[in-house]
Amino acid sequence: MIDFYDFGEIIIDGKHYTSDVIIFPDRIDANWWRREGHELHPEDLMEVVKEKPAVLVVGTGKWGLMEVLPETWDFLQSRGIRLIVEETDDAWQTYNRLCGSERVVAALHLTC
Repeated sequence: MIDFYDFGEIIIDGKHYTSDVIIFPDRIDANWWRREGHELHPEDLMEVVKEKPAVLVVGTGKWGLMEVLPETWDFLQSRGIRLIVEETDDAWQTYNRLCGSERVVAALHLTC
């Protein structure tokens, strides 16, 4: 569960992170990098797809500046993954609500 989020920082299960993260059911990728900083491409989510989640929650940053490209929406939909895209302030709370009821992964941009 996510305990806290604010610009540039997040606390997950009591552990503090200061870079973008992907939260998998059994681990956290604390070094998540994208091909382009403010665009989310399909290849940025290859590890997510391998996990076969029912839902991917994407946090687009404090002010929502990270864009999920149309081809990324199509890529995930073609693999049966429901995509929820929100500013990170909302996305972390959505992730917490879904945990336990669905197989969910979160990919969260922590800054802008």
